[in-house]
Formats: sequence, structure tokens, C-alpha cells
Amino acid sequence: MKISFFKAISFGLLCSLSITTSCSFFSNKDQAENTIALPVVEVDTGTVELTETFLGTVRGKTNIDVRPQVSGELVQAFVDEGDRVEKGEKLFKVNPQTFQQNLNQAIANKNEQEVMVESANMEVERLKPLVEHEVYAPIRIETERKKYEIAQANLEQAKAEVENAKIQLGYTTLKAPVSGYIGQINKRIGNLVSSGDDEPITTLTDVDEVYVYFSISESNFYSLLKEENGGLTDPTSDAEHIDTDQTVSFTLPDGTLYPYQGVIDASSGQVNENTGSIMMRATFPNEGNMLRSGNTGTLIMTKKNHGEILIPSKATYELQTETFVKMLTPDNRVVRQSIQVGTEAPNNRYTIVGGLQKGDRILVEGLEQATDSMKIKPLPYQADTLERPKVFPEDYDSSVQDSDATAIDSL
Repeated sequence: MKISFFKAISFGLLCSLSITTSCSFFSNKDQAENTIALPVVEVDTGTVELTETFLGTVRGKTNIDVRPQVSGELVQAFVDEGDRVEKGEKLFKVNPQTFQQNLNQAIANKNEQEVMVESANMEVERLKPLVEHEVYAPIRIETERKKYEIAQANLEQAKAEVENAKIQLGYTTLKAPVSGYIGQINKRIGNLVSSGDDEPITTLTDVDEVYVYFSISESNFYSLLKEENGGLTDPTSDAEHIDTDQTVSFTLPDGTLYPYQGVIDASSGQVNENTGSIMMRATFPNEGNMLRSGNTGTLIMTKKNHGEILIPSKATYELQTETFVKMLTPDNRVVRQSIQVGTEAPNNRYTIVGGLQKGDRILVEGLEQATDSMKIKPLPYQADTLERPKVFPEDYDSSVQDSDATAIDSL
């Protein structure tokens, strides 16, 4: 009877041990099944072309205010708003009557002075033989010679007054100083005009080439300086006459891309204290006169940034006001990492300005499946482009990696 009791106890212990071993087996199996495989990319740096847009305002290369140089009544207009004129072409006419009378008076005065000179010369010639025969003292002829010189000086002054009157009369006809387009005409026939008026009669714009003015931030400005100086900011460089050969494009207000590219060639040289921006200038050819002074549009600048940290945009997610990625620890466990995104980059990528560094590994897909501290098996991420994917040699056969790389290089 005692033997049977001990057999029962032994059998119970054996069953208990079997059940414990079995549970441990299934527990380990479940834990192994919880380690999922997800695509991972290794953070790297590279060169990226970034496109930035700025509001631009078009100005003619030459904008000239047309103002009268004499005062008077505006009596005639030879042009209308929007007309194309050539250099020297007549634009407007100021009443010339007063200036014509001034010219006539100046001519009459000149004629009178010519007579006075001739009379003084005749008197000198008459006195010469009389002085030689001692009829008159030498002082007498010297006095007449001085009168003759004064008459000659008065004649020269009268001639100058005639020329000045001609110039003043010529100013009554306003002519185009350059070739270009007539802007808005602010004065009408019958208006009194003068050189001191607050607004010009009109503005003449030369638009064979045009300037597009736009504002950029200080950081962008110094990036341009670095490109100009081979990557170094030269404190002695002439920032007022920056010449980067940076080509830019221009989009018209209707969304049409202007068919010609421009070049950034100048800056204001001063930072706006209120906005922290710097005014820049790009020069565009204006074939067909498509652009007019006063046009607005979008200036497009594409530049290459070197050493940028780039990651796929789908590797990020937002929580409240912050942006995060799921990063892997050295033992392939998931941790949440806050990052600072710079700008959007081509091929559905972001540039990163904080939170990540070269060599970090982050999840690209399955973010909702991976929870904090979960251990995963990294898989290579195949990008949406023809760029070489980042792979981990310890997880894959090197011969397969080499064949995949060869295939990508052959594309």
C-alpha cells in the first residue's frame, strides 16, 4: 500500500515537470514569433537639390521719369500709354510761345551788340592816324580800344543768351532719352507742368532686359556667398555686387513658366532690420517683351546642398506638434526619437537638421506595428527610386547583395 502511494507521488511530480517544460516551450515559441521583420534604413548624408520660391517684382533695367525741364502748359502729347518709342522720339510738347519770344529778344540783343562792336572798331580805326600825327593824345585811342573790348564781351554774352534761349525752347519738346515703353500718363493736355512736380508726366521703361527683385533670408544669402567663394565666407567679398552665376527661373502670375532663365547678379548689401531679409536682384532677358515693369511672379531658385542628412518622408510621423522616427538600438530594439525636419527633398525625402546623425538606423515601414522596446529583425529598405538601398551584411548573404548592387548600377 505504501509503494502505491509513493508511485502516485512520483507520477504526479513527473506530470508537473512535463507540463512546466511544455509551457516553457510554447512560451519561448510565442516570444520568437513576436520578433517581426521590418524594413530599416541607415541614415546617411548626401547632396540634394533643393528648390525654393520667392515673390518677385519686375522692374525695367532702365526706369526713367519723364519730367519737363521748363515750366508751362502741356499742349500736345505725341504718344499714348503703353506705346513703344525709340530714343529721341517726341513725347510731349509744352507751350513754346514764351520761350520763342525769349529767343527772339536774345537774337535782337545779339544783333545790337554786333553793331556796337562794329561802331567801336570804326572809332578805333578813325583815331589811329590822328594819334600818329599827334592830333590826339595816345590815351584817347586806348580809351576807345577798351570800349571796343567791352563791346566784344557784351556780344559774346548776347550770343550765349541766344544759345540758352534756344536750349530753353528745345526743352518745350520732351523726347525719349532711351528706347522703351510709355507708362501711365499722369498729366493731361492743359495741365501746368514743371520740373518740381511731385509726380512725373510719365515713366519710360527700357525692358529689353529686366530686373526681378526678391528678398531672401540671411542664411540663404550666406549660402550664396559660400558658393561664390568656393565654400568659404570671405569677409572681404563685395556683398553689394554679388556675382554667383546662380541661375533662377520665373513663373508668371498665370502659372506659366517664363521660357528664359535669369542670373542673380546683385544684392542690396543691407539687412532689413524688421524682417531679417536681404533684397536680391536677378537679371532676365526679355525676348518678345513678355515682361513689363511692375509685373509680379514667383522666382524659383534651385541650389545644391552638400552633406545633408536625408531620410524617407514615410519614416516620420507626427505626435501633437513634434515629428518622430522609430530608431533602433544596437541590439535592434525600437525607441522613439524626436527630430527636426528641414525641408522637403526630391524622391519623397526630408532633410533633417536635428535629432539624427549619420549611421543611425530607423524604421521605414510598419511604424504602427513596432512599439517601444520591441525587438525586430531588420530588413533592407528598397527605396522608391533607383538609389542603392541600405542593407546590413550581417543579415544577408554577400553574394546576393553584390548581384543586387550590380543590377542597380547597370540601370
